[in-house]
Amino acid sequence: MTSAKELEERLAKKIADGGKVETLEEMTDEYREHLTHLMMMQADSELAGAFGYVPWIMKSPDIRETLQVAQIVKDEVRHARVMYRLLEGMGVDVDGYYKSHNFNLRVNLEDIGTQRVADDKRVNIFYYPIETWYDFIMFNFCMDRGAGHQLEDALDCSYKPWCDVMDGIFKEEAMHMAHGDQWARKLASDEKTRGPLQEALDRWYPRTMNIFGRAGSPKNKIYRRLGLKKRDNDEVRQAFAKEIAEKCAAFGLKVPAWTPEERKMPEEPFIPG
Repeated sequence: MTSAKELEERLAKKIADGGKVETLEEMTDEYREHLTHLMMMQADSELAGAFGYVPWIMKSPDIRETLQVAQIVKDEVRHARVMYRLLEGMGVDVDGYYKSHNFNLRVNLEDIGTQRVADDKRVNIFYYPIETWYDFIMFNFCMDRGAGHQLEDALDCSYKPWCDVMDGIFKEEAMHMAHGDQWARKLASDEKTRGPLQEALDRWYPRTMNIFGRAGSPKNKIYRRLGLKKRDNDEVRQAFAKEIAEKCAAFGLKVPAWTPEERKMPEEPFIPG
């Protein structure tokens, strides 16, 4: 019988050698706990994001966008289901969990900073309602891009079943980003719509900057040691901020100011899409 120490040493060597974990039997309790937590964060965020988009199927500006938004909603629900199926394989009672949480919950507050308002695992940006078409576009432009930067680490993480599903999810998230970029360019080029678009950017950019977690987080160091992440939280944040700055310069938009809430900044990031 393999001892806990032997299992830990064997897992550490596999990860150090670039190998992939494929079964529960290969996992230490620590690895399983952190992997489950990260995948739950992604699953909950995917589902809560889909529910937040649903009203815009009916409120889209034209029939083409009605179909486009419906496709985005379908993508996000599929992403959630894919992740929950992985979690079922980890022993999570997904049906019970789903029935006991309200993923349609939203808060009518301008700024909740980095606070959480419920006991599901979604990142807190998904507690904000999407109230205008400009908000919907800036959510695509900012949050889907932020999710894309986070998902890059999951594409080659140490848990093979997670890697196996991430390629398809990542490609669909790239399409959602492209949708936001297309509309941001269009709305920014018109004097009548540039102002409301900039106001939406002013709302969603700081909210997105808050999702990445605290720089130098102890928990992030554990994730990297276990091969579940590859970069420090702030490294991912800065990659996102650089891309947003380039897009805004091209579209004639101004990047809003953002100051980290050092005392409240969560240790861990969102991993979704």
